[in-house]
Amino acid sequence: MPRQRPPALDSPLTTRILKVVSRVNTFAYRATDGYIGGKFPAHSGAPDGIPVCLLTTRGRKSGRLRTTPLLYLSDSTPEGERVILVASQGGRARNPMWFRNLLAEPTVVVQTGGRMRRMRARVADEQERAELWPRLVELYPDYDAYQSWTDRVIPVVICEAATQPAI
Repeated sequence: MPRQRPPALDSPLTTRILKVVSRVNTFAYRATDGYIGGKFPAHSGAPDGIPVCLLTTRGRKSGRLRTTPLLYLSDSTPEGERVILVASQGGRARNPMWFRNLLAEPTVVVQTGGRMRRMRARVADEQERAELWPRLVELYPDYDAYQSWTDRVIPVVICEAATQPAI
């Protein structure tokens, strides 16, 4: 049974705290190639923690590069390695800014550890989402709770090797 939605989830203070934590995590991750900030300790099927990547998008309004630390699932297919992301925003009512940015400009940079890759992001279609969602929930069970807290369908994003120029 999913946990109850936290009453302070949508408060401005929660938003501020998350921004500060995100900036600190991004700084530490970059400085150590993910040694610090590269794993999210969690009660999941990942005893060593859930892997964290840095996603860099171009701001759809500002044009500035924006970097966000995100949990990810590494997925290998015959076509190549993919990075799978979840635009959960902790079960909030709106999609996260990084998701809105990549809809406007799908060429992104994904850093996993010390490896930076230019990738093309796209939203998983209904069938892909249905196939990936159980694996994502196995990795991080709170995704199911987040989905129960919002009326929107939480998007799953697939990042694949890009052939376009860097952002």
